[in-house]
Amino acid sequence: MYLIVGIDPGKTAAVACLDLNGRLVFISSQKLAGINWIVDTIREHGTPILIGFDKKDSDKTIKKISAIFGAQVYLPKSDISVERKKKMTENVNTSNLHERDALVSAMMAFNAYSNKFKQAERIAKEKSTGQIEEIKALVVKKYSIDEAITGKKSGRLKKFG
Repeated sequence: MYLIVGIDPGKTAAVACLDLNGRLVFISSQKLAGINWIVDTIREHGTPILIGFDKKDSDKTIKKISAIFGAQVYLPKSDISVERKKKMTENVNTSNLHERDALVSAMMAFNAYSNKFKQAERIAKEKSTGQIEEIKALVVKKYSIDEAITGKKSGRLKKFG
């Protein structure tokens, strides 16, 4: 399963995983977790194609994790305010602020691609193309929808996941 992952690194690390339809798959946090816990936790639930962060400037942990998985990084144009985080998660029960922040990071990353995902799904269905999740994943990897459907970009398609 392809995932959009939000990460809140720090002394208490949190991970939130969404599927490519924006549904929450998993959320957890752990004190003194470290990068290995984050990577193993993500790997247990799928293949991340997009890593979200709630700050405009990336963190070294986010960079390392995205490199490990070959995932794109989503950073907002400005840091997400506490008020906005509360509003975005008012209907979701999280155990702590770290999980809330990780969830917001994943939600923001999903929202950045949601229109493209809908468009890719619609076109794939019109063309009777299966593999909708793979097409969405390729779109995140900077393929056009047509390139993702035909499997052609610069003469060859890179397989991942």
